[in-house]
Amino acid sequence: MAVTPEQVPELAPPAEPARPRVLLVGTALAAASTAMLFVGLLGIYVVQRSEVVATGERWLPVGVEIPLSSPNMAMVTLLMSVVTMHWALSAIGNDDRRNAYLALGLSLLLAAAFVNSTIFLYTQMGLGIADSQQAVLIYGITGAHLALIAVAAAFAAIVTFRALGGEYVPSDREGVAAAVLFWDASVAIFSLIWYVIYIIK
Repeated sequence: MAVTPEQVPELAPPAEPARPRVLLVGTALAAASTAMLFVGLLGIYVVQRSEVVATGERWLPVGVEIPLSSPNMAMVTLLMSVVTMHWALSAIGNDDRRNAYLALGLSLLLAAAFVNSTIFLYTQMGLGIADSQQAVLIYGITGAHLALIAVAAAFAAIVTFRALGGEYVPSDREGVAAAVLFWDASVAIFSLIWYVIYIIK
């Protein structure tokens, strides 16, 4: 018995292909390469410090002290900002825009507090920028990290403005997730700087 065209079942249209997570993957690659840069810089710092200490000399020049209060507060500030960034990501996932805006705003405020704490530490150390090899390494590494935090804060600010425009929805919050990933990497890098430069000295 022949099948007529009316008897052929209609096939459902194919599902739309999954949208590639280009921004998230690109951010992960950028964060990884940035982490490798700072690990290399800190490696140079540790080698140079070990060579000086092995000769019996003091690593920091005479009259230079690195107080712990400012770097410790900077570390705590960044850890708080990690919580607020993840809060923003969770709020967007729950379609809770009010809390998302609040969390992103707090994150930017904490980033500014971190920058302020680091600049205050510079005034406390009493170390001239070009006074010694130690000064070049310390200011080079910590200054590069300040620039990294500025980039991470700019990324978070862009995400904040786009969230205010209603762009992100619970099913598509890739931009916020990318900003959180880059922020987490920046804080992880500072934790290494905090331990190697400020704690070990």
